[in-house]
Order: sequence, then C-alpha cells, then structure tokens
Amino acid sequence: MKVVIDASNVASYKRDENSKPKLNYILSAVKALEQKNNEFIIVADASLKHEIDDKDKYNQLLEEKTIEQVKPGHNADQYILNIANEKNAKILSNDLFREFRDEFHDINNMRIPFSFKDDRIILGKTKKPKKVKNILQKISDNILSELDNNRREVYTDKNEIDFSPLNITKEALLRMDKSQRSGVGNKIEGVFSKIPMFGKVIDMIDDVESSAPYVIFVLVNPKNYKEAVKNAGNISVTIGDRLNLDKNPLIAVRNDLFMKPDKFDLNIIYSDEVEEESYYNVNIRINTNDELFIKKNSRNIASTVAGRIGSWKFPIVSVKVDMLLEKPGDYEIFLEKGGNLNV
Repeated sequence: MKVVIDASNVASYKRDENSKPKLNYILSAVKALEQKNNEFIIVADASLKHEIDDKDKYNQLLEEKTIEQVKPGHNADQYILNIANEKNAKILSNDLFREFRDEFHDINNMRIPFSFKDDRIILGKTKKPKKVKNILQKISDNILSELDNNRREVYTDKNEIDFSPLNITKEALLRMDKSQRSGVGNKIEGVFSKIPMFGKVIDMIDDVESSAPYVIFVLVNPKNYKEAVKNAGNISVTIGDRLNLDKNPLIAVRNDLFMKPDKFDLNIIYSDEVEEESYYNVNIRINTNDELFIKKNSRNIASTVAGRIGSWKFPIVSVKVDMLLEKPGDYEIFLEKGGNLNV
C-alpha cells in the first residue's frame, strides 16, 4: 500500500497554543509504515519548518529530501490530495479535507486516521465507501430497458412467489391453464401471454396444437439455484402429465438478481422463440469502488438478462473501470451486437 503522510497534521496531533508540532510524531509514523512494508511519501506545508520542535533535524530531512515541502503560496492539502489521487495512495491524516470534497469524492476511502499513545502512533482503519443499495438490480434494469428500447422482447415482471418445487409447478400450470377463464384455450394462454406480437399470434391459435413445445425459464435467487435445478426434471414431467402434453416442457433455471431469497418468477415462451445466443453483449463502465463487486457478479447479471430475454446462451458482460466515474454507484451501460442479431 502507498501512503502519503500529511506531516503537518501528524506532527500537530493534539497541539495547543503553548506547544509545538513534534518531529517524533512524524518519525513514529514512518517507523509504523516501514514495519508494515508500506511505501510512503512525507509531505509538509512550508510553515512547518518554522514551527517544528526540532528544527535542525527537520531541516536536515528537508535537505536529504526525505520530507517534501510544498512551495510557499501553494495549498498543501490540495497538493497532498492530488498526489494521493495520482498514485492511488492513502493519506495518513486526521484532516477531513471538507473544502475539497466536491473535487475529490472519495476522501473517506483515502484517509487513514491515527492517534498516539506514549509517542507511538496507532493507525486507524480506512472507512470503506458505502455500498450503493441495489446497484446490481439497477444495472440489470438499465440493461433490460436498453434492450426494450431496441425493440427486443423482454420479460419485465418481477413477481415474487414463495420458492418451492411444488409452487413452481403450480404457478406454471396456473399460468398455462388460466385461459379457461378467458376463452383462449385450456393449455397455452400462459405461453402466448409472454411471446412477442401477442395480438398477431392470437389469431393463429386454431392452428397450434396443444403439444406445442415451450420453455419455462425459472427465475430464482442464487441461493435457490441448486434446489431448482435438482427438481427441474420432476417439475417438467408433472406439468407435461397434468396438461396431457405430447412433449414435456424444457425447464431452464436462471439466477435472477431481481428475486429475493426464497422467491421466484417464471418466463414462459415457445421454444421456437428462444434465442440460441444473446442478440446483444453488454459493456459496463464502472467506478473503482464498485469494480470488484460488479466483476464478481457479472455472471449473475448475464444470467438475469438471458432469463428475461429468453436466450440459451448468456450475453458476454465485460466490466471495465472508467476514471471519469468517480462516485460509488456511478456506472454506464453500452450494448454491442451479439452473435444472433438480425437487423
């Protein structure tokens, strides 16, 4: 870890009007960082050399360039923040740098607080930036909205049904058999309600056999993925038997970031409507704070998109840091043509 020591702030720890900044405090900080094998730079404002308790030794350190002095007339705080930002370093300081928070948005994450006990420095912990709530859901929602804007069929409902293999079976049967009350037919309305151009397709119902093959995408929280996969075969057989289908439905389980633990939803479409590959891939530009978290969950983002657009293969989701996105929660989404896009 690289650290910029705010020498004036460290030396002035608990200083009052009758005391002077202590050089030993700076040296104690250096010793502590060396013991942790941290790289460091010592930066002090120009006035410190006139106020420090051991001027001779301090001036010697200046001559040896062990301590870097900010030129008179320049703002030492801004200089320290700029160096830390350029070198991706932390700052050892109790200064909150309030007047620079509009310019540097991540000061809390940059700053290492400290205290002293018997002239020995005690290093505090850097505050972790607050996680933006539901950032994965926001990114997924943004992707689906972009796909919808590109006139691609997207399942956007976010029903939250209590998870169990039995409830998955019941819900699939209910949706497909619901048409008995609408006069559409007793086996396929649940499928038609989720495929593109429903108004045009409805006129073709008389030509569709009750055994028309279809796919049930089971959208689950990652916690429930294994259990859903384990029971997929039994769910398929039960639905096929109850609806007297010639072919059992295909069950495709997908992790879905909109589903809370122990909840699920279904996206039911004709197998002919299922895309072999995603028609778009996704590029996510992200801030540094959220980079690792988003990268770790990139496959879940891809799974969420695949389950809601109805594709067998997941879209490629690439995550890259963008230095212009400074605040936690900042991101940008870009779609690029995938392997199965017909335009």
